[in-house]
Amino acid sequence: MANIKALRFSYYLIAMINLRNLDPKQINRMMSKLGIKSTELDAKRVIIELEDKEIIIEEPQINVVDFQGQKTYTIMGNPKEEEKISEEDIKLVMEQTNVSRKKAIAALKKNKNDIAAAIIELKGEEY
Repeated sequence: MANIKALRFSYYLIAMINLRNLDPKQINRMMSKLGIKSTELDAKRVIIELEDKEIIIEEPQINVVDFQGQKTYTIMGNPKEEEKISEEDIKLVMEQTNVSRKKAIAALKKNKNDIAAAIIELKGEEY
């Protein structure tokens, strides 16, 4: 039975791709008949954390499709990538320069996570 539903779903998706002129309400009705729920999320930002960087999408358009209890999230927007800054690096810069967390992060970002350069820059502001 599950294979039949999956096959019907595949045919349905092919039909949807070929019928792009359909009204969104018609598409939602067709999806509802197949047990597929589609909703939009109102989000301000999406952050995808990778090992060494983050992908940040501001003001994304997010669509959630629920099919047989499985949710699929589709995210559209303009991504920007930022290198991840480790908590240890932030604390070290803060301790060595007696600056706020915000200033330490800004200095690390400006110096591409080079701890020594960030510390020298922040200490240079004191003199």
